[in-house]
Amino acid sequence: MTATDAQLQPRKKGLTRRQKRSLSRGVQYVVFVGVVVAFAVSADWGRLKNQFAQADIADQMFPDVITLALKNTVLYTLSGFVVGLVLGMVIALMRLSSVGPYRWFAGVYIEIFRGLPALLIFIFIGVAVPLAFPGTEIIGGTYGKVALALGLVAAAYMAETIRAGIQAVPKGQMEAARSLGFSPARAMVSIIIPQAFRIILPPLTNELVLLFKDSSLVLFLGVTLEERELSKYGRDLASTTANSTPILVAGLCYLLVTIPLGFVVRRMEAKAQEAVK
Repeated sequence: MTATDAQLQPRKKGLTRRQKRSLSRGVQYVVFVGVVVAFAVSADWGRLKNQFAQADIADQMFPDVITLALKNTVLYTLSGFVVGLVLGMVIALMRLSSVGPYRWFAGVYIEIFRGLPALLIFIFIGVAVPLAFPGTEIIGGTYGKVALALGLVAAAYMAETIRAGIQAVPKGQMEAARSLGFSPARAMVSIIIPQAFRIILPPLTNELVLLFKDSSLVLFLGVTLEERELSKYGRDLASTTANSTPILVAGLCYLLVTIPLGFVVRRMEAKAQEAVK
């Protein structure tokens, strides 16, 4: 075969890059479907239904699971969020302060309360505070203790979020406010902080979702029947009925709140990105 004949023969073509991507994606779909089918076939759905989906037990939970457990969970979450937001704002401003001791205190607070598990904070509020200050009662009883415990934890995260939001506001905004006669404090409150909150609203809403789940730790404070939140309510009924259906119903009630909140967070993040563009 001459060199000319070799040149005239068609070259073998491999898969293009697009074809390779399509093939890889197809293989991933097949593997995923295979895993789902294998799980569906191998699971004992009858036993799962008997343990987690007893309609008569679920019916017994209503309306208390909504009017009592879910209501308390929402109240605990909102009170903790308010305390955390106020305290987080103070810590963030201290972190940005030109006064050294303020910055050091804020830094130590953030590192400690971000590093400790929320469970230890609840135990500290429920056990250590009464021992350290005999006869002292936290305002609001259990609700006040939960608000303080959740707020202390949330404030450490919110402080860093707020600080980042304040620093994200262009420095020219402060300079413009000062040129108009605003004092530094008034410019911060009237100009900088409102703009910062528009930036940090999505992560703050995400923090609300996390607090909603952390409210389940209230059981370590010792609550009455009327103060139970979703997790405690579900566990108590599960022990009484020797069935896990109450736990599943409690979990679904969590999703009733967290899924819409997650959707709101994604919408706000999308709008924020559109505003930047």
